[in-house]
Amino acid sequence: GHILQVVSVTNSSQETTTNASSFVAHSGLVASITPSSTSSKIFVTTSFSYGTPAGTNNFNATLYRGSTNLGHATAGFGTMFGGTSYVHGHTSLQILDSPSTTSSTTYQLYFKSTSTGRINNDGSTGSITLMEVAG
Repeated sequence: GHILQVVSVTNSSQETTTNASSFVAHSGLVASITPSSTSSKIFVTTSFSYGTPAGTNNFNATLYRGSTNLGHATAGFGTMFGGTSYVHGHTSLQILDSPSTTSSTTYQLYFKSTSTGRINNDGSTGSITLMEVAG
């Protein structure tokens, strides 16, 4: 298939969570796309920096389509790090999704942390890009 449309959003708002049990949304890393066919697939990619202070840390991130977690129910796209020292890094998440709709569809970055987890840490800019792929 070929790319039919692309939607991209950048955001530099730092958001923080101390919620270790539930994923929370990053309000700025969200984008919507309206597929032209129910057979289309949506390639979702997001890129962002993250950080936590020293302490016992686990940090997980995932992507949601509407209210549906596209990753593992509790691990998301996996534990990005765990440890006892300050951690700061940059990563990206990707998935090829089949929403089977021609209605506007929203994708958003969610994250959780056992310590003070931050997205867009230290003033960096994150992005989320949606690409409709012909089915």
